[in-house]
Amino acid sequence: MATDIFLLNISGQDKPGLTSGLTSVLAEYDAKILDIGQANIHDTLSLGMMFEIKSGKKSAAVLKDLLFKAYELGITAKFTPISLEDYEHWVSLQGKDRYIITILGEKLAAEQISEVTKVISEKGLNIDSIKRLTGRTSLVREEEYPRASIQLSIRGKLTDKSEFTKRFVDISKELDVDIAFQEDTMFRRNRRLVCFDMDSTLIQTEVIDELAERAGVGEEVKAITESAMQGEIDFKESFRKRMKLLKGLSENVLKDVAENLPITKGAKRLIDTLHYYGYKTAILSGGFTYFGHYLQEKLDIDFVYANQLEIEDGKLTGGYIGDIVDGNKKADYLKLLAKNMGIDIGQTIAVGDGANDLQMLNLAGLGIAFHAKPKVKDNAQNSISSIGLDGVLYLLGYHDRHIDLMK
Repeated sequence: MATDIFLLNISGQDKPGLTSGLTSVLAEYDAKILDIGQANIHDTLSLGMMFEIKSGKKSAAVLKDLLFKAYELGITAKFTPISLEDYEHWVSLQGKDRYIITILGEKLAAEQISEVTKVISEKGLNIDSIKRLTGRTSLVREEEYPRASIQLSIRGKLTDKSEFTKRFVDISKELDVDIAFQEDTMFRRNRRLVCFDMDSTLIQTEVIDELAERAGVGEEVKAITESAMQGEIDFKESFRKRMKLLKGLSENVLKDVAENLPITKGAKRLIDTLHYYGYKTAILSGGFTYFGHYLQEKLDIDFVYANQLEIEDGKLTGGYIGDIVDGNKKADYLKLLAKNMGIDIGQTIAVGDGANDLQMLNLAGLGIAFHAKPKVKDNAQNSISSIGLDGVLYLLGYHDRHIDLMK
């Protein structure tokens, strides 16, 4: 039996009953829907339907009736005949590799999107869909926390992923935008564990620097901390040096520092949402358990692994108890948590800012350098530098309406 294939494109003001009215016409002629998709921007509808129908009188009649129905509904209908060869080629593309590109910033400009999509086009990849993940922005009211994100689903064969992502890194630096690239795998849609560095990630300070200020050795300790975070000196070596400088500090200081920790913008929104959707969360920190447990209670974190201060007679000894939690140890804890939860490492997410986070960032299924040092950004899978910690949610594909369900 000979058949015809048509692509029906509908545009016009959105209103109830459009899809129902059009598909009812197709149903009268026993048409087979091969594909369907819809987008709605500012109450303006763009609807596409590809359908197959018996050639001859039915084919001509259904087009006429669809035009009448479109006129009745006050919309514009356009038909494009599709050859069987073109249709089969289109079907063959569904086996191609799929990827997700997420663009984030306080605001998104046409130039930023243009440069990203230009790279996609140059590599011969197809964009299957584009979704806005953030709510609509007022042009009159000033936003307290401006943020914008769109997600592109792309398909095709990438011969050199590293060169592809390097182009995005260059665009990110030049145009002040975050561009995340992920393979669209089963693991991406089924992640279960998110692990955070603490200092300069969940909180906007380095606790050891805060303690050093109160011990009168602030500048000395800050210099060592910065060198360690930049990856210039070994973390364990830097940790021991800084701990010795804290010897004699009263433990009463710890409570005051904890109660004044500056929580990173978006942290509570992120963790509340993660828990709402069933994720487990963990702190894997080169900082201290005292502050990790304080944040655990305040933010409802599930697990904490950090360094334990040694205290005698109410004062810090300059020592510590147990192994130092450095970059290797963080990666070990990530693997341990995944094993204990019975999940694949591809189902994990790690977020951090320092050189001692790189091992866990590159081990996790999704590693995110958050407002990170240049060396960390250049060596991590993805980075967020333009908005708060809740930007992680957009990399997971959540729309603001998914997040606002909790309110």
